[in-house]
Amino acid sequence: MTDRMAWDPLRRELDRWQAVGRVARFWLRDDDAVEPTQALETLMALAGESEIPLTLAVIPGLTGEALAARLAGETAVVVAVHGWSHTNHAGPEAKKQELGGERSAEAVLGELGDGFRLLERLHPARFLPVLVPPWNRIDAALIPALPALGFAALSVYGRAKQDGPMPLLNTHVDIIDWHGTRGGRSEEELVTELVAELCHRFAGSDEPVGVLTHHLAHDTAAWNFLSALFATTGRHPAVRWSPAATLLKAQAREPVQGTRA
Repeated sequence: MTDRMAWDPLRRELDRWQAVGRVARFWLRDDDAVEPTQALETLMALAGESEIPLTLAVIPGLTGEALAARLAGETAVVVAVHGWSHTNHAGPEAKKQELGGERSAEAVLGELGDGFRLLERLHPARFLPVLVPPWNRIDAALIPALPALGFAALSVYGRAKQDGPMPLLNTHVDIIDWHGTRGGRSEEELVTELVAELCHRFAGSDEPVGVLTHHLAHDTAAWNFLSALFATTGRHPAVRWSPAATLLKAQAREPVQGTRA
């Protein structure tokens, strides 16, 4: 069950946007998709009920025809490249990282190229040329080489900085408590973060607010939060949940933002 009062701060903030005729842009990214599962079905059903476009970050080295067949008719779902195999190549004392670390640029870029071509073939109508680095980390030295592989943008975590080498479509609110329960975080904490992101946009930033989910890690708290979020925002006149492709096209007409990887 959700606490209705916990959502009051978000409703008030959205009402503030509505009062001045402004609309906040949101987008939804879900990581670690590999194959059809009940959790994925639940996510797609929740998003579909509220007509919320979904970007699935798919792990190329672990996926195949089964997921492609399941998503073939899902017009509101797109597929982005989630690294290669979501394998940690960092040392024991370093933060987890697949894209970079002690491996050569040639090896990493070779895998990313393979992953790009594989997902483009498996999901021809759903494919989005966006790289989502596992653990939201990539060596900065690799980023300038991504356009030559076909990537149009990078999606990591946190507010975008200025003057980077590649367009960014970032996420900002992660609903999973990775350092605690490894399930859904509290409604109060997540609503506070959403309001903070909206206040930042209201003050001048035009960056879309990205909500990050991991369907395979969701518990009851995570599903309840998503249900309440979609119910609160899905039909609010001050919110527009946008397809990732639409946001990228809009960004192409704006100054390029920098990277935070």
